[in-house]
Amino acid sequence: MSIRQPIVCVLGHVDTGKTLLLDKIRKTSVQAREAGGITQHIGASFFPVETLKQMVGPLLSAMKGEIEIPGLLVVDTPGHEAFTNLRKRGGSVADIAILVIDVLRGFEAQTYECIDILKARKTPFLVAANKIDRVPGWKSYPDTPFLKAYQLQDKYVQEDLDNRLYEIIGVFSRLSFRADRFDRIKDFTRTVAIVPTSAKTGEGITELLAVLVGLAQQYLKKRLQTTAGPAKGTVLEIREEPGLGLTLNTIIYDGTLRKDDLIVVGGREKPIVTRVRAILVPKPLDEIRDPRDKFSSVDAVSAAAGVKIVAPELEGALAGAPLYAVPSGESPDKYVALVSEEIERIRIATDANGVVLKADTLGSLEAIAEHLKRNNVPVRLADVGDISKRDVTEAAVVKDHEPLYGVILAFNVKVLPDAEEEAQNKGVQIFKAEIIYHLIENYLSWLKAQREAKIDQEFASLVKPAKIRILEGYVFRRAKPAIVGVEVLAGKIKPKLALVRAEDGEEIGEIQQIQDRGQAISEAKQGMQVAVSLDKPMVGRHIFEKDVLYVKVPEAHAKALLKNFMDKLTPEEQETLNEYVDLMRKKTPFWAF
Repeated sequence: MSIRQPIVCVLGHVDTGKTLLLDKIRKTSVQAREAGGITQHIGASFFPVETLKQMVGPLLSAMKGEIEIPGLLVVDTPGHEAFTNLRKRGGSVADIAILVIDVLRGFEAQTYECIDILKARKTPFLVAANKIDRVPGWKSYPDTPFLKAYQLQDKYVQEDLDNRLYEIIGVFSRLSFRADRFDRIKDFTRTVAIVPTSAKTGEGITELLAVLVGLAQQYLKKRLQTTAGPAKGTVLEIREEPGLGLTLNTIIYDGTLRKDDLIVVGGREKPIVTRVRAILVPKPLDEIRDPRDKFSSVDAVSAAAGVKIVAPELEGALAGAPLYAVPSGESPDKYVALVSEEIERIRIATDANGVVLKADTLGSLEAIAEHLKRNNVPVRLADVGDISKRDVTEAAVVKDHEPLYGVILAFNVKVLPDAEEEAQNKGVQIFKAEIIYHLIENYLSWLKAQREAKIDQEFASLVKPAKIRILEGYVFRRAKPAIVGVEVLAGKIKPKLALVRAEDGEEIGEIQQIQDRGQAISEAKQGMQVAVSLDKPMVGRHIFEKDVLYVKVPEAHAKALLKNFMDKLTPEEQETLNEYVDLMRKKTPFWAF
């Protein structure tokens, strides 16, 4: 067969059951041992044609179909939105994708994001509407085809499921996709197939695979033709293996990799040029990431394949980096330049006031940097590796200018002891996490809280607008100090605030004390009637009964309130501020502009 097996990607919102779905097909349980129960590193499984025949053969022959592809290579990409780039990497390497949607929750934040990626990459996909066993009243028939299990349900359960599927179909149509339940589709090129499944009970899994195989055969024939040249691949993970040293877990998506090939792979300092000592492949239907039973060695492997490459001098090789085999007789320089350029695009080193980011792989680094960019967080330094004293120094420099960005984000990396000590001395905060979206959410919520606190602090320091009226018949003392009864018409008044006359904007002195029923109080709010003592004015000369007075708001404060804090003022305070500004502009035309 000159066509290779398609590389299949599994995408979807967090906790929709992606890994469980693969496990059900694979019958191995990797799920339980991953951080947070979510697959954090890309793994791959190969389903040989024999296995497929066993699983979907009967169903396909009923549909008058034959299996023509040599099998499936399933890449299990984690499905959180922070993984945009990893998924893009998966997406660009993938020929076809399974988008997992929780049938009860429908579309969620990352579902939309996955679709954007699939659209951008023009990757065909089908939908697994998962967790049908959770539909109220659903009776499970383990490992049964969906259509059979569906026939055996009560009418109200069928209707409930249909309605949930219609909602998903509705969202697809708003996103300008035609979608329908797989058994109702005539033309699979124009309509997205939705296969209801349960990763828990295995219902619908055979149909999911049958539709996947059918789609791959019908529409990907051209794409699946491989070139006979040297291999191109992506490094998924760098693994230390007993007796072998460092090895590269790699997905080969084009060409052929042979033992003794010269390869170029992305490294921490510079691209690494080395020779392949051995190519190890996992036994069929086993997982690269977690093989129960070790590998077998081969002389050559053609795309698509998940392999482990054994080679010398792999220190500093980066997960997520491109890998190229150099054609025999050619110099590796061209490939070294290619790899360098690709990696430099991801790494960041600037003088900007931004966060310092360290991650364990290029993929996670790119994903986090991309995510921060989307949230308008600048990045000063982004690199792969543990946190050193130099990283802390960089963050401390930023902290002096911009405290909110003077932090370090650490994903799956260690903090070296001297860096830890330096961070404590310089007060540099380090955010650590083993799950990408936790890292980003922790930092963003801290950032938001700090920003809000800063805004509250700034707002608290400003003089707010307020307006009072001197009550008729309540002059208790005419001068030194003048004591009069007032009503607060808007805002709040406090001692030590200066007042101006509403008629001409002239300052008449400041409030010394406020009393309510003989008791001194610290502030009086709108609607209160209180007695105030004023240091400078004389009643009958500077102020009169029924006069309206404003609190004097300094120009800089008025500017800040108008520009940043109008939403924090009450409607009455907003109105008072506008009246006050108009009053001031009669004297100085561009006041508080």
